[in-house]
Amino acid sequence: MKIDVVFDGGGVKGIGLIGAICCFQDHGYEFNRLAGTSAGAIIASLLAVGYSGEELKSIMMELDCDMFFKKKRIYDMNILKKSINLFKDKGIYSGDNVENYIRSLILKKCQNRFSDISKDGVSRLKIVASNVTEKDIMILPDDLNKYDIDPMNFEISKAVRMSLSIPLYFKPVKFYHDNDCSYVVDGGILSNFPIWIFDTKNTPIRPTIGFKLVDVSKEYKASKRMDFISYIFDIVGTMMDKNEEIYVKDKDAVRTVFIPTLGVKTTEFNISREMRMQLFNSGYESAEKFLKFWDFDKYVRDYCI
Repeated sequence: MKIDVVFDGGGVKGIGLIGAICCFQDHGYEFNRLAGTSAGAIIASLLAVGYSGEELKSIMMELDCDMFFKKKRIYDMNILKKSINLFKDKGIYSGDNVENYIRSLILKKCQNRFSDISKDGVSRLKIVASNVTEKDIMILPDDLNKYDIDPMNFEISKAVRMSLSIPLYFKPVKFYHDNDCSYVVDGGILSNFPIWIFDTKNTPIRPTIGFKLVDVSKEYKASKRMDFISYIFDIVGTMMDKNEEIYVKDKDAVRTVFIPTLGVKTTEFNISREMRMQLFNSGYESAEKFLKFWDFDKYVRDYCI
């Protein structure tokens, strides 16, 4: 059965999303249109260019997140250098390494631009980012038309980088358009879970299933760092984590797989292989429970007629 899918953001916790993906694929589901924010944008884009859930699992289990921070742990950089980078570039780390890595994965599937995954000028993939200069959400590639940029010629990896540029951690993407420049950051600032993105006023011809990361333990670890930069990081980390707990209305809840994140934080980039496996299993088991009760015909009767 073909379905449309929407993936929540959540940093390295996204491996829980991959567990759910593998479960759906094991049950014979195929993904038609895909959308996501931040980590969800990475997963949606890689599925869109042809990766399977099992391939994504292998990638995430072996991924060394330190390479995105030039082989340094995120809090090991000299405080003075962090401060200079933060105030000069509006972020500590460049997103170049992330973008290049995503591009390399996409190129392995002989894809690169949105035209490669589109039909009749319509992309199967939607990526959510936040234009903080314009104070507006960006749905990529569709909204590029507003800026007189050809959506089909835009690189998928660039759109993903826009979506996952966590404020202060990564430098914002400078988005040049109409002789102007906007700063674009993590889509989770405005819509971390865009379950609405494929909805129309008409009765849906196929389900849209959401995959959402949630913290059910409430066992947040206290920060031991007392310097100013770490304080700023804690503010951002708390904001991104709490975004997961926003209420999901009934119509959306019944079509959403809720995946416990086992207390892992959005910005906790260097979790162990064991914890990654636990997150994967959390996603797989959550999807299995969802599929036992999911009934698309009942959903249409209850909410779409």
